Amino acid sequence: MQTLHRSLSVLTQAGHKLTAGIGLALALSIGIGLSSVSAPAHAQAAAGKTELYWFGQAGFKIKTPGGKTIVIDPWLTGGPKTPAPYKTDISALGKVDLLLVTHAHVDHIGDAPAIAKTQNTVLYGPADMVTPLITLGILPANLGHRFNKTGHVNPLPGIKVTAVQAEHSSLLVHNNPATGKNESHPAGEAVGYIIQLENGFKIWHMGDTGLFGDMKFIYDRYKPDLVLIPIGGNFTMDPEDAAYGMKTWIPAKMVIPIHHGSNPLAKGTPAEFIEAMKGSSSKIIVMTEGQTVEF
Repeated sequence: MQTLHRSLSVLTQAGHKLTAGIGLALALSIGIGLSSVSAPAHAQAAAGKTELYWFGQAGFKIKTPGGKTIVIDPWLTGGPKTPAPYKTDISALGKVDLLLVTHAHVDHIGDAPAIAKTQNTVLYGPADMVTPLITLGILPANLGHRFNKTGHVNPLPGIKVTAVQAEHSSLLVHNNPATGKNESHPAGEAVGYIIQLENGFKIWHMGDTGLFGDMKFIYDRYKPDLVLIPIGGNFTMDPEDAAYGMKTWIPAKMVIPIHHGSNPLAKGTPAEFIEAMKGSSSKIIVMTEGQTVEF
């Protein structure tokens, strides 16, 4: 009988080990299966393309590798060179996942409050620009996110936006519905943005700016792959100043000249910028309004 009991005990222990082994193998197989399901989505975002569409002036729509839509400085209905259908129909944008504004001048803030309200999308911008938008009743408080230079946000999975210096001013012109008259309101300081996408690709949207020495610091700290640089002059750098900044402080892989051709006072041209950039290793990409480029 003792021999029989010992035999049954051994069989029972073996059964427990077999059950545990099967459970472990099943758990591992499920884990591997889940990894194999989630990996393609992550890999797709990492390997996906970035699409950049130019509305004109400083306005862009970015389609990220993960399929999100970012809109920056959407001067659409008021922009003299805004392509159809956006000139007359802001709903043509489709879903906007992230809305960024560099400062309150009309050719940058443009239709941003209207887009935020119609899409229930948060408008991200300089703190002292967003505050008057809210206090003047232009933007609901829940649709404004205030941040400032060197501050960063992670508004979408895998996307990071850092506000950086811009050498420029910011003034909000608001039509007072009670009087029907335009009023001018201080709107803090202008900023630029370092936008890091899901695959690590970084875009420096300078907004409006003149030359400043910390352009070197910003490049050294954030290492943007692509720079969107204003060249029109009068309000911002002209082509010669923009080229000086690129050649002296910002050896980025690629640069797109922006903020030209929409205001008669901003006379700088891409051709002048290309000429001034001779000797630079940066690839110059000249866009036309309504054009999309891929990276």
